Parts: sequence; structure tokens; C-alpha cells
Amino acid sequence: MNYLSVEDLKYRWGDTVLFDGISFGISQGEKVALVARNGAGKSTLLGMLAGSRPDTIGDFTPPDSGKITWNDHIRIGWLSQDPEMDPDHTVLEQVFASGTETAQAVRDYEAAVARHDDDALPALVEKMDALKAWDYENRAKQTLSRLQITDFDKKVGSLSGGQRKRIAIAAMLLAEPDFLILDEPTNHLDVEVIEWLEEYLCRSTATLLMVTHDRYFLDRVCTKIIEIDNHLAYAYDGNYAYYLAKRQERLDTRQSEAAKARNLLRREQEWMNRQPQARGTKAQYRIDAFADLQERAKKIRDERSFALEFGSARLGRKVVDAYDIHKEFGGRTVIGDFSYKFARGERVAIVGPNGSGKSTLLNMLTGNLAPDSGRIETGDTVVTGYYKQGGISVAPGKTVLDVIEDIADQIEKEGGHTVPAAQFLRQFLFPNEMHHVRVESLSGGERKRLYLVTVLMKNPNFLILDEPTNDLDILSLNVLEDYLTSFGGTVIIVSHDRFFVDKVADHLFVLDGQGGVKDFPGNYSEFLAWSKQSERQKREEEPKATAQTPTQQPAERKQTRAPRLSYAQKKELEKIDTELPKLNARKDEIESLLSGGETDPQKVMSLSDEYQTVKDQIDEMEMRWLELQELMGN
Repeated sequence: MNYLSVEDLKYRWGDTVLFDGISFGISQGEKVALVARNGAGKSTLLGMLAGSRPDTIGDFTPPDSGKITWNDHIRIGWLSQDPEMDPDHTVLEQVFASGTETAQAVRDYEAAVARHDDDALPALVEKMDALKAWDYENRAKQTLSRLQITDFDKKVGSLSGGQRKRIAIAAMLLAEPDFLILDEPTNHLDVEVIEWLEEYLCRSTATLLMVTHDRYFLDRVCTKIIEIDNHLAYAYDGNYAYYLAKRQERLDTRQSEAAKARNLLRREQEWMNRQPQARGTKAQYRIDAFADLQERAKKIRDERSFALEFGSARLGRKVVDAYDIHKEFGGRTVIGDFSYKFARGERVAIVGPNGSGKSTLLNMLTGNLAPDSGRIETGDTVVTGYYKQGGISVAPGKTVLDVIEDIADQIEKEGGHTVPAAQFLRQFLFPNEMHHVRVESLSGGERKRLYLVTVLMKNPNFLILDEPTNDLDILSLNVLEDYLTSFGGTVIIVSHDRFFVDKVADHLFVLDGQGGVKDFPGNYSEFLAWSKQSERQKREEEPKATAQTPTQQPAERKQTRAPRLSYAQKKELEKIDTELPKLNARKDEIESLLSGGETDPQKVMSLSDEYQTVKDQIDEMEMRWLELQELMGN
């Protein structure tokens, strides 16, 4: 069943063409990712699609021409990059203010009860029954808790951007829409929440259209990719790895066509430039064909790319040494007695849940925040480049060119040669028409790319990047990764992007949120696998620890406890001991299949359903195992 059709959509923002006849369709059950360069109009398109529905809250930016057709019988869930919220609402009030029919019914019922409106209550009770809304508040609290929001009475205005994003996700999921439109859903989320959202979307039967830079998330969740390139849309049925292969084939074909068109245009241009007196004898059809060829050659362009070609200042043997640095806020230890000597060429990622102290540690290492105790020594040759999570900050009205020229009119690049600021910007995909665009008018990804360039153009040798992947397009991420892996200085990154950390970091600093910092010798994926294995072993050992007492030996337990169980209970316990390892093995196997890039939607759904069934069986068996062990001890 077709849910959405986009036909010949055209849209121009100022002098910039975003879409020039894009067309695509999305059917029931498809999970689609929209990918494109920064500034190509991804967020504009999502907002345009969401706003074209009368039941969607928000302003609608209509296309200049074209047609958007929705299935009238489906409900839409829309998650923008920066959801608008009432700062005076509590967390629960904000969820109830989502605008869904169920949330509205709950609000109306609670308002009628508060004002003792006995006349309105019967109809409202009937509506609550019809919508099965009586447990809505409990479901809201459960969903918020899974998204690590537990203070339901806290005011929204006091929350971080990541917390507000999670509230918006909870409100959208509670509405149980048929079609989800998500703009960068993983921004500002820590890995545990990202993995939960991955599992939810994999299991969900809802149709999905999203923009994300998280390549692991994209690869696991999506079964189709639509790329906007050169103002047109190209659809690929498959996961991210399949898309990369097919995209390269398309680009190779286009490059070949471009080369042929340029050669033919050059020959025809020579023919047209011959003596004017001979032009009257030229065939009119060939003159017309030359004009068509010129127009066609403009549309066939080479793939625009860029490279981060910056040098770095000479770095001596001493970089940054930390000696027992300690930091507390409000009596809570954030970083506790941390010591480490950073080495030249080292690349370390700092990971941990939100609020665990990652940015605090960065600010102490850069001297922006003093430790409560301990000391930090910085080498004499260190030139620090600090990319902060908050992004670029410039005075209102500053243009793209202003930002670069405020740092330098001539920019030194790798090898010691210099280039003018305007040429420098063109090399980083800021063409001439963008040089005088105000920074506040840029897309989120374009602002981040500009900020990254301003940090790197100072040629740092000690580079700190706090969430550099947020809002950057995938091409820019690939370029940044290649630059960092060959960077001669020291790199510290904070990122929730597992793919990025896996590719760049040599090892991890894992923060536990209670002041502890663990040095893990591996990448992010290896750390997550190790963490899951440790948790699994802990769960397996807990029932055994519960079953035994400190003074009893295993032989004594068997002798004194066994008679307390009936024959049937003993057989049941034996069966659980046999079946539980098999279920855990099957659960691990399904997790491996789901994370391995399975692209068949029906198979993904079948595996997701089986995963939930197996997980429920494991939980039930473990609870029964504990009950039987307690009976043995009574």
C-alpha cells in the first residue's frame, strides 16, 4: 500500500535551487533514510512533507511546484531537529501536550474532574474507554524511563537539548503513528538510548522516513535510501553498504558522461567559432543541438568533494600531563583523581552517559576550567584547537567570508603555501554565491562545517572535538575521519557516533558518572560488546549468589535444600537449567543477525518479533528459577 508520493517537487530558497523535479514514493512498512550534503535541503524536505498534512502541528513551507500525496487513512508522527516546547510545562505536561487524540482525551478528562463537571464526564469516560487511554500516564512514564527521563515533574525549560529531544521522542512514540518522520533522531542521545531506539524502530511495524548521520543506526534500521544529489532524488533498495556501492556506480557513470559531454562540447565550440561568414551555411539543426548540449553540460557536473589539507604546528615530546585532577559540582564527584600523560599521535575518545563529566574533563584539559585539586601541565609547543559542542558563535550579520577573514586574509595550508580566503572557502564547498550569506542563514550542517574549518585553519597540534558529528553530512564525516586518522598531533574526541569513534580512536576513556575514568584498550564496538558480555555474566551470577548463603558449602546446600522441592518442581528446575542457556544463545544469535545488515524487511520484522518473544521467555524463566531457589531455602 502506498503511503506517500512525491511528484516533480521543485523549490528554490532565495537564489539557491534545493529541488528541481524530485520524485519518489514510500510504501507501507518501508524504513527509508534520506541522505544528502549539508545545505541540500534534507530538513526542508522533511518539514515540507510533515507540514503538508493538516493533522501535523507546525508551519508548512509549500513547494514552488509539484505534488505531495498522502494516504488519508494514516497518522503521522513528526520529530524535528529542535522540537518546540513550553518551558513552563513539566515533563509529563509536555508529553500530554503532544496534540494526539489520546493525549487530548486525557487532558479533557483531567480538566473535567478538576472542575467537577459531572455533565461532561460520561462522554469523556466513554472516549477514554474507546481510546484505551486509562493507562496513558503509566505508558508515558515507562517510555520516558526507557529514554532515561525519570524526573517527571521537572520543568522543560531547565532541561538540556538532549533531554528535550528524548521527551519529544517519547511523545511521538506514545501516539503510535503509522508513519514516522524523524530529523536527526540520534543527535544529543547517548549510546544506550540510541541502541534502545534502534531496537524499537527495528521491531516497529510503522513506516519510517528519517535523516540521520549515524551510519550504524542507518545501516541497522533502514531498508531503503533516498539520496538528494544535484537537486534530484535517487532511490536505492538496500542498506547503507549497498547504497555506497550502487552510488559509486552511478557516480562513475556520471563522470564518464560528463567527460564525453565536455569533449563533444569542445568540438562543437570549435565548429561554432569558425569564420562568421561560413556560419550562414551551417545547418540550423546543429546550431540548435549545440545550445542543447551547452545546457546539458551545465547539469552534468563532476562530484564535488573537498579535503582537509591543513598542516599542524611542530609538537614536542610533552603534550598535556594531568596529575590527580579532581572536580566536584554540588557535592557530587564528576572527575575523581584522574592522572594521565597524553602522547604525540595519540587518538582517544571519551565516552560515557550524558552528564558523566565528558565536557568537564575537556574544559579542564584545555585550561577553561580549574580542577578543585591536582594540576595540569601543558607542553610549550602545544597549539590547541577546541571544537565545542555549542558550535560557532559570531556577531549577527556576519557573513561566511567575514568569519574567515576575521582570522586571516591568507590561509596557510599543508606544505606551507597560502591561499586567499575566498579561494579557501570554495575548496570547502562554499561557492562564491555563499560568501556573502549571513552565518545565521546557513543550515545546521553548513554552520558546523564552517566552524570546523575555523578551528583547523589555525593549524593546531592538540585537537579536541566535542560532538563534531552532529549535523555534519556523511561525506563530510568521511573526510574528517580520513583527516584525523593521518593527523600528526594528539586528538581527543567526545562523540556518541559509534562508527566515527570506531574509525578514529585508538582507545577510550570510559566515564562512569561517579568520578571514575577507565582506560579501555579498544574501539567503541569492542567496548559495547565487552559491556554486554559483562552484564550478561553478572545476570547469570546473581541467581547463584542469591541461592547460596555465606556459610554453606555447595554440597551442604544440595543436601539440605533438595528435599524442600516436590518431584515436579525438581524436574521443572532441571528443565530451566537446560533451556535457559539455549534461549540466551538464540538471543545472542538474533542480535548478531539484526546488527549484521539484514535488508529483507519481512525477515527483519520476523527476527525482531522472535527477539522479543525469546527475551520475554528468558525473563519469565529467570524469575521462576529464582522462585524455585527460594523454595529450596525455606
